[in-house]
Amino acid sequence: MTITAGKKREKLDRLAELAARDDEQGVSLWKEAFRRLRRNPAAIIGAVILALFVLVAVVGPFFVPYGPTDAIGIREGLVKSGQGLIPGSSGDHWLGFDHQGRDEFSRMIVGARQTLLVGVASTLIGLAIGALVGGVAGAAAGLGGRWGRWVDNTLMRFVDMLLAMPSLLLAVSIAALLGASLVTVMIAVGVVSVPVFARLLRGSMISQSNSDYVLAATSLGVKKPKIALTHVIPNSIAPVIVQATLTLATAIIEAAALSFLGLGNPDSATPEWGVMLADAQPYLGIRPGLAIYPALAIIITALGFTLLGEAMREALDPKLRK
Repeated sequence: MTITAGKKREKLDRLAELAARDDEQGVSLWKEAFRRLRRNPAAIIGAVILALFVLVAVVGPFFVPYGPTDAIGIREGLVKSGQGLIPGSSGDHWLGFDHQGRDEFSRMIVGARQTLLVGVASTLIGLAIGALVGGVAGAAAGLGGRWGRWVDNTLMRFVDMLLAMPSLLLAVSIAALLGASLVTVMIAVGVVSVPVFARLLRGSMISQSNSDYVLAATSLGVKKPKIALTHVIPNSIAPVIVQATLTLATAIIEAAALSFLGLGNPDSATPEWGVMLADAQPYLGIRPGLAIYPALAIIITALGFTLLGEAMREALDPKLRK
């Protein structure tokens, strides 16, 4: 009897030790995702690019050597308006001048802030509206019943109408109706991204509504609206956050496209990479750098958001983990 009791006690101690070890090793979804991101080279490269971009956009304008609207080149006699002579880079002016004698390097640094502002604001607009529409539709679909299906079908048909139009054409139409301005670009690009967030959140919520914890909460008598708000939505928001990172890259490109088409800020004196790219078109033959610099900045910034967003999706989605 003593030997048997001792063996049982040893077995129980062993099980307790293993359970404690599992508790120590167990981590949350976000901690596990962060651990995977740290081991992903693409995520590191994307994070470094974005960190440099944000640092330049936030801090850079306070340390630019010249004002972005100062016609330094004309005042110094280096740029003569109407003669087609635009000097290139030099020791004092690293990227040279633009066609109006303004320091190109200073305008690139200040333009980063405008580009970041447009990208973040438009993404937040699309995320807020899309999450609202998708959350209501997903909750209605999960509630079931005639009214729930009617609300879900109505909202999704509206979203399908937005998806039926090409994104750039829809953005151009909205910008043309509202008039050229920086706020118009934010609204136009934000509206374009609404269907993506709405359908993604709705699909995630419908998938979560079939989980065991929803069945358990329903069995305990918890009302379905409370289940949707306190359980389903928090567990469905992760893919939406990842999509927001990817949408930032698209938002920056589409905002630059609208500015390039003349639907952005009508005041070209305010530096913004899309506007700078448009202003450089007549001078490609004599100063191609005026178009290359903002184009490269847009491409590299969008690449950073894309790399980080794809790495986050792989880290958070079990089907895509390597």
